[in-house]
Amino acid sequence: MNRRVFLGTGAAALGAVLMQGCRRDVASHDESAATQAPASTTALLVDPVFQGHITGPGHPESPRRLAAIHESLRTVEEQCLRIEPRLASEAELLACHDEAYLQLAQREIEAGAPALSTGDTMVSADSWRIASLAAGGIMSAVDAVVTGKARNAFCAVRPPGHHAGPARGMGFCILNNIALAARYAQRKHGLAKVLVVDWDVHHGNGTQEIFDADPSVLFFDTHQHPWYPGTGGADEVGTGAARGTKINVPLPAGSGRKEIIEAYESKLLPAVARFQPEMVFVSAGFDSRIDDPLGKFTLTDEDFADMTRMVTALADQYAGGRLVSVLEGGYAPEDLASATLAHVRALLK
Repeated sequence: MNRRVFLGTGAAALGAVLMQGCRRDVASHDESAATQAPASTTALLVDPVFQGHITGPGHPESPRRLAAIHESLRTVEEQCLRIEPRLASEAELLACHDEAYLQLAQREIEAGAPALSTGDTMVSADSWRIASLAAGGIMSAVDAVVTGKARNAFCAVRPPGHHAGPARGMGFCILNNIALAARYAQRKHGLAKVLVVDWDVHHGNGTQEIFDADPSVLFFDTHQHPWYPGTGGADEVGTGAARGTKINVPLPAGSGRKEIIEAYESKLLPAVARFQPEMVFVSAGFDSRIDDPLGKFTLTDEDFADMTRMVTALADQYAGGRLVSVLEGGYAPEDLASATLAHVRALLK
């Protein structure tokens, strides 16, 4: 099939959260430059290289998405710690993806295939390198946050990632950026337990598949249902020792702030209190915004700002403030840009 907040149990607690940035520096592999940023800063991974992934005329997941984001973030980027893209190593990619799939995807892309054979993902000649730069850059953002050079980070990358599973790219996704980042935080920095919150309008089926049997990852996903990719039922709760660490909240078309905040309060809050994560990751899909062409949710820019305050409050309470957010969907470029700016401004507070 093709595809073309939270703190507290009552109004007073939510109000406290809602009452609750980024100085720019060059931070690639230059440790001295990165350490100049105050610990309260937000890091940004924003680079024109990600516009080089070409999906073809009329495709919703187009370079125009990032061009619009870049323009909107000019108002805050001078405050930000800048993260540079870097290539992810094969060993880093194997943390979440099967070797046979990685070889297949690289071979097909570099041979000039217009799309992956594993799913509805258009590609171009440089797509493999760009996807690897996105994954590696997000890992550098994890480094900056875990080592205290930044309080949190937002990574505006493409192609998106949350539909890519261990052995399959699909839904515009080649590599699962958020899963790779979460696993990298665990393996490189020794974090035992991490939380992944996915507010994209589509279910993060790839992320769930990667971590389905892993009790060290709490996965929480609100999404439109029935909708692409057709997964994410409330009965999908993880397998084996991970049972209960995967929380899916399928919601009907037309859902918005009321339904999602209720889900955060009634389902995410008690799960996080039990789980006690050491880092928070967000699959930040802005196709759950009102009027997105690929979704039927009704969230506004202010809703995204409030949801951001909710997850940062989670990170503050349980994870020393450590949070990395990664762009997923959002297919009306101007609306995506305004929602992204609201998200980053809330990260800065």
